[in-house]
Amino acid sequence: MKVVLLEDVKGQGKKGEIVKVSDGYAKNYLIPKNLAKEATEQIIKDIESKKQAEAFKQSEEKKSALSHKEILEKTVLVFNTTGGIDGKLYSAVTGKDVAEKIKADLGLDIDKKKIVINETIKTMGEYTVTVKLFPGIQAKLSLKVQN
Repeated sequence: MKVVLLEDVKGQGKKGEIVKVSDGYAKNYLIPKNLAKEATEQIIKDIESKKQAEAFKQSEEKKSALSHKEILEKTVLVFNTTGGIDGKLYSAVTGKDVAEKIKADLGLDIDKKKIVINETIKTMGEYTVTVKLFPGIQAKLSLKVQN
């Protein structure tokens, strides 16, 4: 019997997959515990259309990430901040600050959690941060912190 898994089932497959199992296993275990439902023609068509829609969405997100990467790597964000005489800043530049500056200057909406700052930015100077745009796609963004 073919069933569609509603949850991950050890030894059978992951949620959303269509798997072939014995009739008894499906009727006595998987279906009563709401781990699977019988795979009818309509359900199979629905799953295939969802997979195609998800693949299209992923490809669009990847294209968008590549264009964002190109823009970010050509850009140098300039932060005009206040600091002491020795070049130390009164407050550090954070991922939130970088995300807000990207939105203000470039119009790109990037989550602050996707911005990786390797070293704390507490002094004036030039820095490079990494922006995670999509799995496997990262952009190196240049920052210049000045008074």
